Amino acid sequence: MDKPAARFLSLDVFRGLAVALMIVVNTPGPGAHPFPWLVHAKWFGFTGADWVFPSFLFAVGCSMAFAFAERPTAGAFALKVLRRAALIFLLGFLMYWYPFIHRVDGGWALNPFADTRVMGVLQRIALCYALAAFAVRYLSPRWLAALSALILLAYWSVLVAFDPADPFSKLGNAGTRLDLLVLGPRHLYRRDGGFDPEGLLGTLPASVNVIGGYLAARYLRTSAGRPALIRMALVGVALTVAALAWSPFFPVAKKLWTGSFVLLTVGTDLVLLAGLAAVLEGRTPNPVTRFFQVFGLNPLVIYLFSELFVTTLQTIEVAPDVGVYDWIGVNVFQAAVPGPVGALLCAIAYTLACWLLGLVLAWRRIVVRL
Repeated sequence: MDKPAARFLSLDVFRGLAVALMIVVNTPGPGAHPFPWLVHAKWFGFTGADWVFPSFLFAVGCSMAFAFAERPTAGAFALKVLRRAALIFLLGFLMYWYPFIHRVDGGWALNPFADTRVMGVLQRIALCYALAAFAVRYLSPRWLAALSALILLAYWSVLVAFDPADPFSKLGNAGTRLDLLVLGPRHLYRRDGGFDPEGLLGTLPASVNVIGGYLAARYLRTSAGRPALIRMALVGVALTVAALAWSPFFPVAKKLWTGSFVLLTVGTDLVLLAGLAAVLEGRTPNPVTRFFQVFGLNPLVIYLFSELFVTTLQTIEVAPDVGVYDWIGVNVFQAAVPGPVGALLCAIAYTLACWLLGLVLAWRRIVVRL
């Protein structure tokens, strides 16, 4: 744990916004369906919830532009990157294994390793971080852009070549087949009919979101002024238009992490980051920016806490098969405001509880770096 160095306020706010929305999306209040924009698209399409994870990956790439400003030896660099990636991956795996035990016939038994999901959000972050880190270490910005285009086109080609008749089906696409072959069905996500939205093959296009964030932050570091921000926003608009033009051939799909989805999310992130930088940089933080900055200072810690804490609350039963979080959502928030508004208020309240952890860390000037 270290004291934080100088930060870019716009980056912290951007990252904090992504983390806050990620918690809201992942912990909807029980007892009612959430608003449609807070639910991931079932397959093709795009919602507000679909924006969150790729934007977090984009923010990871932005951080690289500052973390990799110094150039250690190749060996030291590789050791640092692989160590960090392995630790994040391990934390993600343990998060899905948690709470490690379950009730059986009035007693407790260990959750079997054979039924634990291997891939997931933190695992994808770890792999994308490692892939992008080595790319930005050895390639110039021009070659990084070329590599990103190559990855997206290659991913599209693999999907089409594997099953030309139906390349984007949920259970028959090349990525799902690879996950079943390498990981097996018992180690995959259990809530989507055998499809894992953070599978192995989809990690490749997802790494382009990280590279996009790196290129954006690197550009901001070397190109000051509003003209630079306008150019960044225009590139974002161009990528968004390109995504829409590509979508009839390679549909926008977060779960499949298609090339058009990557272009759309990187494009919107560029526009948003440029806007935040124009408004925030060089100015004193206000209460709103401080709120999101708290999330942005320790994003991985707060996200991990949010997942573990809600699991803990659900493990504590206040009635048969009714966990604490479910009980609060139904008996407090749905009783007060029925429907999707109550579900959203419950999720926001939980997000604020997670924010308090970040606030304590911020007060103590602690930034946890894995």
